[in-house]
Amino acid sequence: MPSNRIGRINEEIQRELSAQIRRLKDPRVSGTGMVSITRVDTTGDLRYCRVYVSVLDKSQEKDVLKGLKSAAGFLRRELGSALRLRYTPELQFEADDSIAYGAHILELLHDVERKDAGREDEA
Repeated sequence: MPSNRIGRINEEIQRELSAQIRRLKDPRVSGTGMVSITRVDTTGDLRYCRVYVSVLDKSQEKDVLKGLKSAAGFLRRELGSALRLRYTPELQFEADDSIAYGAHILELLHDVERKDAGREDEA
């Protein structure tokens, strides 16, 4: 019977990091508006955790990532005290462009839909 342990750990890490990011005092992170964690991938041995971050203002994305990377040690310590795992994973922050990619795909689908509606009007 397959276990979904890593999936549950990913959800808990995502939830806890979202709460911790709101409490950060780093101006690169807290002063940028909306920063959200879109996905968390943890390795099977719980040593490393890749955190995908989406920023509302794309011009400040690099500054937010630098701020999160500098606060990674603090976030890891807080995560370790909240989750009580044997190993607290090392956090690696990466920019996530899945929202922009999804918007692009949606626009392509709308273009196809408009072209189909134009062909039906001609017929």
